[in-house]
Amino acid sequence: MVKRQAYQPILITDASRSQDDQLTSRQKRYVLMMGIRVACVIVGAVLVGVQAPLLWLWLPMVALGMVLIPWLAVLLANDRPPKEKHRLANRFQPRHRDETPPMSLTAEERPHKIIDAEP
Repeated sequence: MVKRQAYQPILITDASRSQDDQLTSRQKRYVLMMGIRVACVIVGAVLVGVQAPLLWLWLPMVALGMVLIPWLAVLLANDRPPKEKHRLANRFQPRHRDETPPMSLTAEERPHKIIDAEP
């Protein structure tokens, strides 16, 4: 028996962001975080150069920023938004049988194909 699924239109508000939009936002976040790392390097060099008070406190904080920020930047740049459903989620749940014949949809319930006409 052929399993039929109810036709549900896809709303634009439910659509996920495109791959290009996701990549662009991840690239911007990466560049911003690397900019902060460069600022940490410059601040560390300036602090050492002027022999600032409490140098023993500031240098470890700047060094920590220089070490942690690149690691976080790479993790966040490679991160994608979570999928809505895991592909194996339905394998562990009992399936229910749909006893309705496949052609029992009325004409209004059937999905309609939109054919693009070339000008």
